[in-house]
Amino acid sequence: MEVRTLRVFVEVVRRGGFSSAAAVLESTQSAVSKAVKALEDDVGQPLLVRTGRSNTLTAAGEIVYRRAVRLLAERDDMLSELDNLRGLRRGVLKLGLSPIGSSTLFAPLFAIYRQRYPNVEIRLVEHGSHRLRELLRNGEIELGAAMFPPCEELDQEVVRREPLMVVVPHTHTLATRASLSLAELGHLPFILFDNSFTLNRIIGDACKRAGFEPRVIARSAQVDFIVELVAAGVGIGFLPESLARNAGRRAIRAIKLDDADTDWFVAVAWRRDAYVSHAARAWLEVVREVHRPATGE
Repeated sequence: MEVRTLRVFVEVVRRGGFSSAAAVLESTQSAVSKAVKALEDDVGQPLLVRTGRSNTLTAAGEIVYRRAVRLLAERDDMLSELDNLRGLRRGVLKLGLSPIGSSTLFAPLFAIYRQRYPNVEIRLVEHGSHRLRELLRNGEIELGAAMFPPCEELDQEVVRREPLMVVVPHTHTLATRASLSLAELGHLPFILFDNSFTLNRIIGDACKRAGFEPRVIARSAQVDFIVELVAAGVGIGFLPESLARNAGRRAIRAIKLDDADTDWFVAVAWRRDAYVSHAARAWLEVVREVHRPATGE
């Protein structure tokens, strides 16, 4: 069983097919198919059920995929540690960011990092906190920055904390208020982020404490789209203060949410039991220089 065939198999599962995996691996579909067949021969069982254009993992495939992801992560950790012995003349930083607030918080850091470590390749993915936490646990990324709840498997530093704002159309009857409580908003339609974002759980828990279940009429992973829906009068939204203020030049009004335990925060997290590469440590140093860590949970 070779590392190469494991990597091919993992990419087939991640990408949902042989042709997509071949494109990522810069290989041919035939070569990818042969590699998966060779792995199935080694295992002695089918790993994929091929039905038309879709591929479903068998029970054996689930086991091999889960183990292969961890084995490949351990191998990457080993290579990163060896790279450190060479003084970071080259390397890879596998970084995950949440779409909420990352452009403001982290975009300027890329220029600093690139200037200091020009030979380090940054592999960036963007997801909500739930998916980023899964990628961290599997070792598919080294660092993630999002709204992570406390977790025994992860160490983290909170780098930004700020209040949550209610976003309403500027013509709304509540637009002149200085603050609002969720109890006053229960009759209104909500526009939230999609379910992969911890921010939704924060809002949902606060609504329960206020005694109601929110009526959600739309979800999105895009801040700009949520702002445009609010401006069009579709419903009300919720944004961190800095994002809400930046969006305030449009036809919306941002009002402080006056409920306990509804602050938005961003934490940089990493696996507690994993080797943290020099490339990742260097990124943490830049984060700490630019954003002095806020008080954590």
